[in-house]
Amino acid sequence: MKVNLCTSSRMALALLAFCSVVMARDLDQDEALRLRQQGVILPLEQLLQQALDRYPGAKLLEAELEEKHDVYVYEVELLTTEGVVRELDLDATTGQLLKDKED
Repeated sequence: MKVNLCTSSRMALALLAFCSVVMARDLDQDEALRLRQQGVILPLEQLLQQALDRYPGAKLLEAELEEKHDVYVYEVELLTTEGVVRELDLDATTGQLLKDKED
């Protein structure tokens, strides 16, 4: 069977996009509350303070809980005093910083 390269490239991109969606899942507030009450994840307030301590004076733009590769992750976006947006990923079960990058 002969497959057009353009068609196979589109199929590969579609598969990659699908896998990316499957690998990360946003959790709603009810699920987050249940996980917190069960002791599975740490309180957002605790990890948010940890993130803000890295950038004194920064303002919180967004925080959400996601499940990535079977790991619960708080994704926090901050606006620093220099006007730079930082994206931090924190392991919601341990508090470990997983990522800190300019967004």
